[in-house]
Amino acid sequence: MEKSQKIGAQIYGYTVCLVAVITFLISITTLVNAVIDLSDPLHAGWTPPGTPSLASFENYKMDVLKSSQQGDDKSTSTYVPDDETLRGMYEAAKADKIQLSKHQSHRSIIIDSLLIVICLVLFITHWRWMKKLTT
Repeated sequence: MEKSQKIGAQIYGYTVCLVAVITFLISITTLVNAVIDLSDPLHAGWTPPGTPSLASFENYKMDVLKSSQQGDDKSTSTYVPDDETLRGMYEAAKADKIQLSKHQSHRSIIIDSLLIVICLVLFITHWRWMKKLTT
């Protein structure tokens, strides 16, 4: 009876250690990605198709002008903002993208750091327990 309990405890202990290692590896990967995204928030993350490019004002302007001309027929006229308005739109979109990317990166860094600490604590405590159990 005691032998089956010992085997069950060993399976549990090694399973917790394995899950902790896997979670640790995944968390390290996303932590590194978040740090890289934090270093260049403008180019971080995924940009949906059709979103104007924020690489430069000229790229943004061309994308906005192209999107305003798409779907036009000759009978309707569309509003084309002047350069000053476009510049304001570009700066606002750029600031929003940077703020969003920084927020997501900081959140990911905090969550992944906590997961790494939890994984280390779980692994160390279960590994030590397993050593005591086998001796």
